[in-house]
Amino acid sequence: MAYKITDDCVACGSCMDGCPVEAISEGDIYVIDADACIECGACADTCPNGAIVLDD
Repeated sequence: MAYKITDDCVACGSCMDGCPVEAISEGDIYVIDADACIECGACADTCPNGAIVLDD
């Protein structure tokens, strides 16, 4: 189960810096490539808005 970025994202970039496999890409809100995500949670730990959650 990969992580996803919700609409609470403010595109600050902290999650990109925290991702060890570079699975996050920029946009209006950032997006996690579910196939590349290793489910480590590093991105969620770095998000100041709590915008990254497990994708059910």
